[in-house]
Amino acid sequence: MYKQLKKMRQEEGFTLIELLIVIVILGILAAVVVFSVKGIQDRGQKAACRAEFSTVSVAEEANYAKFTAYADGPGLVTAGFLRTAPTLVAANGTTGAVTYLGTTCAGA
Repeated sequence: MYKQLKKMRQEEGFTLIELLIVIVILGILAAVVVFSVKGIQDRGQKAACRAEFSTVSVAEEANYAKFTAYADGPGLVTAGFLRTAPTLVAANGTTGAVTYLGTTCAGA
């Protein structure tokens, strides 16, 4: 019996404290990755807003050049200047102004 206890004490392994430290470090690294990915998604959303804003602005000007009148989003689709109605920006059919919608494009 004594020999078995002595043998068990000599076996090396990780202590509970060492395992907890590793888990805490992995948690911190996971949090850093999550916040980094969120920042990348935000930048992608802003880029999509700017691209759609530019596309709708060009479509508005093309519509005005062809029909001497501005159109809203569905009107630009009907006229053939856009494939689908814009979802991130709104086109004003009266003034030709293009504005961002919602908070997803804030600061774009």
